[in-house]
Amino acid sequence: MSAVVVTLPDGSIREVAAGTTPLQIAESIGPRLAKVTIAAKVDDKEVDVYYPMTKSCRLQLITNNAKDKAGLEVIRHSTAHLLAHAIKEMFPTAQITIGPVIEDGFYYDIDCPKQLTPEDLPAIEKKMEEIAARNMNVMREVWDRPKAVAYFKGINEIYKAEIIEGLPANEEVSLYKQGEFMDLCRGPHIPNTGKLGKFKLLTIAGAYWRGDERNKMLQRIYGTAFATKEDLDQYLFRLEEAKKRDHRKLGPELGLFTFLPAAPAMPFYLPKGTMLYNNLVQYMRDEILAAGYDEVICPQIMSNELWKTSGHWDNYRDNMFLIGNEATEEGEAQEPTAGLKPMNCPGHCALFASTKHSYRELPLRVAEFSRLHRNERAGVTHGLLRTRSFSQDDAHIFCMPDQLESEVAALILHTYKIYDVFGFHDIEVKLATQPEKSMGTAEEWRKAEEMLARCLRTAGKPFDVLKGEGAFYGPKIEFHVKDSLGRSWQCGTVQLDPNLPERFKLEYINSNNQAERPIMLHRAILGSIERFMGILIEHHNGHLPLWISPVQAKVISVSTDQNDYAAELGKTLKAHGLRVETDLRYEKLGAKIRNAQLEKTPLMLVIGAKEVTEKTLSCRLSTGENLPAMTVDQFLEFLKPRLKPGFKAEVKPQ
Repeated sequence: MSAVVVTLPDGSIREVAAGTTPLQIAESIGPRLAKVTIAAKVDDKEVDVYYPMTKSCRLQLITNNAKDKAGLEVIRHSTAHLLAHAIKEMFPTAQITIGPVIEDGFYYDIDCPKQLTPEDLPAIEKKMEEIAARNMNVMREVWDRPKAVAYFKGINEIYKAEIIEGLPANEEVSLYKQGEFMDLCRGPHIPNTGKLGKFKLLTIAGAYWRGDERNKMLQRIYGTAFATKEDLDQYLFRLEEAKKRDHRKLGPELGLFTFLPAAPAMPFYLPKGTMLYNNLVQYMRDEILAAGYDEVICPQIMSNELWKTSGHWDNYRDNMFLIGNEATEEGEAQEPTAGLKPMNCPGHCALFASTKHSYRELPLRVAEFSRLHRNERAGVTHGLLRTRSFSQDDAHIFCMPDQLESEVAALILHTYKIYDVFGFHDIEVKLATQPEKSMGTAEEWRKAEEMLARCLRTAGKPFDVLKGEGAFYGPKIEFHVKDSLGRSWQCGTVQLDPNLPERFKLEYINSNNQAERPIMLHRAILGSIERFMGILIEHHNGHLPLWISPVQAKVISVSTDQNDYAAELGKTLKAHGLRVETDLRYEKLGAKIRNAQLEKTPLMLVIGAKEVTEKTLSCRLSTGENLPAMTVDQFLEFLKPRLKPGFKAEVKPQ
């Protein structure tokens, strides 16, 4: 038997017989490593531990170590199949469909004769634990297509047969078997059910087969799994915290926003929410003006000719609200004449094209905060995190090729600065590269990707590569912020785009007096203002930083005897620009303080007889800390640094 050369991540090389498996390599290194190895990566392909290596390759062992992300995905994927196995043992006539890994867990869609409820989940979990404890080997088999289709039809798994029939002709049909249970899957899976981690079933929802509402409604069971019980317990704790912090709950409670049937998935901002929204926009407006941007406002409705030029009419039309599509008297449908804008970039291109530009004007930085509308399906809207009406801190930079690198470098540093101001200090950066279908040459993509990577390295920002996930017209940088519960949210992007300038025939006159096409950068830092607001509320558990809070202080009288002084104090502080409310009700002090705490007011200014006599105020922080009595002037001096964006933005446990 011929030998193959296996290169390990540390650069060491092992010469082994062809057909050697990753598990055998792990065993040769040591029994401890073999015990925790659950899959492997051979070159760029993830495989199970029994995969025979028939040619020289790079090998990376995937373990059930809690820090091994690839291992965690294998555990979750295998746990999804364990769920399907349990369902089949409990409900033999049920049909199983697909069970992918998702962020923080997995789900499996089933066609079950019994309408399941959350009360059924503990019993299903118990069955899963029983099956896992059988310590069954999980083995991969490759079947020819007719045999696989016949097998699944024969056991009344019609959905599985349909999936196989729809696979590309050149794709092999692989199945994984554990005990008597056989499931269609590309893999890889854990080698033995005893190597599964700790899991928990979470919720049940409805889902149409293949996401098509014309198909049958299935039952979707969501769950999660981790390598250790400690990790699972921490996640479940965060999940409970997330429920308490849910912006859809806190928003109405704090008087920020509501949703009404009159405009589904479009927020109605209450006065305090409007103040918060305006504070966010004003902060970003100040930032971009200082960075050399010009703010513009483009119309909400623009003709279909503009959207055809940009390409959105062909590629994004189903997500747009269209205008002027009434039928003729004969009943024939007319093509819509316009659309509500779902994004700002085509309008900015039209503006750029409306006048002549010299190279001396570039880079030209154009920003806009206008409202956008996208016809999102009801099933994907989610509070402020995904709405049909929203605004972005949107901007586009038109520049010369030799200006790209300095512009991108400045954007990276500016983005980090702004996240820090809002209390987001843990940022993950990802570089999305050339997808399978793209415009431009491979060399142009390589240079663009290298430039973005170089800017990130120069800024000292580590990043992961999202291979093939760039837009068809250019690579992009994504900024993912981690909140106080460790959840990751994509907010900012820097997108390189030579496509729209080409479509709109944009030009500037270069130093040789010749017309030249500019490069366009799309950039957003907060992203959607609505979405960022929802993230911000949950990150701070409603206790917003003082500088941006809609109400910064509440003046509370101990009794009605102090109402006159308390009211006058409120007016004085408002005159100095503080956002203040007064509570002069005939109510016990404890109830007033409790009310202010429930409203998550940052500062409570308690006014009793002593404060009236001494012309002072007593300040209580939302953390429960009481500050020494201060005069009004002392209090205003105390506030000065604290009202600046970013002061003590770090999140404290609430």
